Amino acid sequence: MPRRNGRAGRRAGHCSRAVRQAGERERVGPGRMSQFLGTHTNKLDAKGRVSIPAPFRAALRPTEGNGAPLVLRPSHKSPCIEGWPAAAFHALATPLDGLDMFGEAHDDLAAALYADAHPSEPDKEGRIVLPADLIGHANLADSVVFLGLGRTFQIWEPAAGEKFRIEARERARAHRLTLPGGRAGGSA
Repeated sequence: MPRRNGRAGRRAGHCSRAVRQAGERERVGPGRMSQFLGTHTNKLDAKGRVSIPAPFRAALRPTEGNGAPLVLRPSHKSPCIEGWPAAAFHALATPLDGLDMFGEAHDDLAAALYADAHPSEPDKEGRIVLPADLIGHANLADSVVFLGLGRTFQIWEPAAGEKFRIEARERARAHRLTLPGGRAGGSA
């Protein structure tokens, strides 16, 4: 009996550790958060510096230790700044390579994606400097809102960001948008 309890105890400990590790992998991926979640408001100082929300910083930690972990660019769809993990931004080259390199569509999309992009690296306090052209594009003043969008995030002027969130939710509801595969959680 004591032996069985010992085994069961070890098994229970092993099982709970495996469940905990699986949850950590799902939540943080290989050593970091895998998604940008939530809405966060921060101050923009006179030098154009803003603190990246702590949960977003975790997703931006470089895994290989080389290069800026973040690319900022003006959205070509909305008056906001898009924040991309560098690896995700660089992955945009693959579908772009599918277009005729000398075609107008390639040039237009490449210019829209890359011409105004800025690599950025947070300082020790987790702040980034927003370039003046991006501040102007998003009409930012003394306060900004970070909107988590899963693989990316956006930086908005607070009132415009709130309006976008409300309208996006209403559009999703009106068009009955759902994710492919049915229910949330992935099981059918």
